[in-house]
Amino acid sequence: MSNRPLAAAGRLVPLLRAGLIAGIVVAAVAYPVAAATGIGAKVTAHALEHKTKILTTALPAETSYLYAPDGRTVLTMFYEEYRQYTKLADMSPNIQQAIVAAEDSRFYQHRGVDPKGVARAFVANARSSGVSQGASTLTMQYVRMALRDSAKTPKEVQEATQQTSIRKVREMRMALDLEKELSKEQILERYLNSAYFGHRAYGIYAASEIFFSKTPKDLTPVEAATLAGLVKSPSQYDPATSDQKDATARRNYVLDRMAGLGYLSPDAAAAARSEPIRLKLSYPSNDCISVPEKWNSWGFACDYVKNWWSAQPAFGDNPLERMDKLRRGGYRIVLSLDPKIQAAAEKNVGSKDNTGSPFANGIVITEPGTGRVKAMAVNRTYSLNLDENPPSSNPEAGPKVKANYPNTVAPLLGGGDLPGYQAGSTFKMFPMLAALDAGLTLNTTFDAPHRYRSEVYNGWAPSNASGAMSGTQTMWSGFGKSVNTYFVWLEEQVGADRAVRLAEQLGLRWRTDVDRDHASPAKAKTWGAFTLGVSDATPLEMANAYAAVAAEGRYCEAMPVQAIYNRDGTPAMYRTASGIEREVAKPRCRQVVEADAARAATDAARCPTGDTPAKGSCGGWSTADSVRGTVGRPVAGKTGTTDSTRSAWFVGFTPELAAASFISDPDNPFNAVGDGQSQIPIAAVSNTLKEALKGKPVRQFTPPSDAIVG
Repeated sequence: MSNRPLAAAGRLVPLLRAGLIAGIVVAAVAYPVAAATGIGAKVTAHALEHKTKILTTALPAETSYLYAPDGRTVLTMFYEEYRQYTKLADMSPNIQQAIVAAEDSRFYQHRGVDPKGVARAFVANARSSGVSQGASTLTMQYVRMALRDSAKTPKEVQEATQQTSIRKVREMRMALDLEKELSKEQILERYLNSAYFGHRAYGIYAASEIFFSKTPKDLTPVEAATLAGLVKSPSQYDPATSDQKDATARRNYVLDRMAGLGYLSPDAAAAARSEPIRLKLSYPSNDCISVPEKWNSWGFACDYVKNWWSAQPAFGDNPLERMDKLRRGGYRIVLSLDPKIQAAAEKNVGSKDNTGSPFANGIVITEPGTGRVKAMAVNRTYSLNLDENPPSSNPEAGPKVKANYPNTVAPLLGGGDLPGYQAGSTFKMFPMLAALDAGLTLNTTFDAPHRYRSEVYNGWAPSNASGAMSGTQTMWSGFGKSVNTYFVWLEEQVGADRAVRLAEQLGLRWRTDVDRDHASPAKAKTWGAFTLGVSDATPLEMANAYAAVAAEGRYCEAMPVQAIYNRDGTPAMYRTASGIEREVAKPRCRQVVEADAARAATDAARCPTGDTPAKGSCGGWSTADSVRGTVGRPVAGKTGTTDSTRSAWFVGFTPELAAASFISDPDNPFNAVGDGQSQIPIAAVSNTLKEALKGKPVRQFTPPSDAIVG
């Protein structure tokens, strides 16, 4: 081997010490020696071979899409880098030729490193006493981008991008190796999907859409040359700035290079040079706040998807990793909402334009047997703009704190970190279910006084809302009339702790310090007031808990999606604790109470609605006897109000759907709704179920067995 190249390399030392990056030449000239010696301890052949193998399968970050239930309509996207991977066959030859002309005219001749390009860069840089030319081929550039995109630590990002001779040597070695593994077409495809074009456009699909509102397949030579020119310096050559002088000059340079390589005729290149850059800018949506205006209320469901996603181990070990996967993983997510049911729900909650009221009226509907969320609606506009919102109704908040109406993005319906609202007597379902599951019968009888002193609960003495509730009650009549003293006594028979644990099995979570303390193993046995609904709960939790009763004791986790697909079109999967592979979007159900116990609870729950139970008597009147007439088919449910009617609820279900509606002030739970508005949740559920099930066959509840009737 001649010593002349090494001597030339030695003469570059002063330049390197001056901070220039002529080390690329040293790397290229010295490469045969470096390859033979393993490039030293820092860049071992084994490590580089391992990284090269990774790059053959590595894919850049890709945008995730949230679709409407039809699986076609895009509601919004999630991304840090807006990108959609596109096959080379779906790109115009114009962009393929333009990027080669702009960045690496000898791409199809070299094997990853271009010796002529290296020599040319060395001469130019030496003459200019600076860096006037680089020597990176398309393959080397792709290696750099792929190493950056696949980096898992800040150190790996730095190593992939820092201006050092070691990095250049590594890129050259890996480029040579990569070209042995991938074809030129595969490398070009990956390059065009990885490059940054400015304006938050990562990859050619995003660049085509953002700058020209078209797909890469439809790019003209002028458009392709404009985009190809951006890669060198996305800010300097950005045609969306007010002055297009630099962008036009760069585009014309690319057109000339295309002509020089025979991609364009001289006449075509001259004609293209004379054209102005005509942009048709578009701004892709990102995150739930970008859900189209006509689907504004779906923003709350979108937000729930994000919260649900952040809790799924299938997407990472912690919420941060999971959200990173959402924004970079290229998933296709199909929402579970039913448009017909959602429209009915939106119609039947209070007006969004009622800016004079702090009370939120919302409804959530889930599907028994699957847990899929079919509707989420609240009388609020999903928006970050709080400028027109009045001051909060909470006197402790201060005058500068805005209320949650009419605009908010707070998860008022559940699925987030808000505690919810006291749900009142809707909680009576839990001790009743626990009692039935423990072997008590529907005919369990107690002479309920107006006030009942409990020795089990340290002398606590609750009373009924009305003297008319006193007297001998069964589960049917006690539930239908919402007799507090009957249910405190019933809770004593089965144990408050058993009712609390059952509520947890049905999806309830304790989000306040007070609730967590009362629900703790040490104190749950004495939590007598649990049956009266003093704990906070969300409409999502209550709808899904009652859905388990409708599904004859089979509880299904709330599921806001009907399908999730990986970027390759396969269903997203996870591994269960038992090692079984399952689809992430598949319902996750388990039997929580005996089917007969759930059927019995349903029979009793027909009493509050004015429906007729299969086996017993409701005792002559009920708390929501208009529901059966409105829904027009078998229906069960329960009303709930809190002290001074600070909040009011109704949870109702048919065999097909379970719905929970509330009215409360999310900012100030002490701001009483009042008795006059307690009928609003009843009407919301009744009318929504009626409209949602219109035209559907009437299904009957399965009656309980004679044994559990008693």
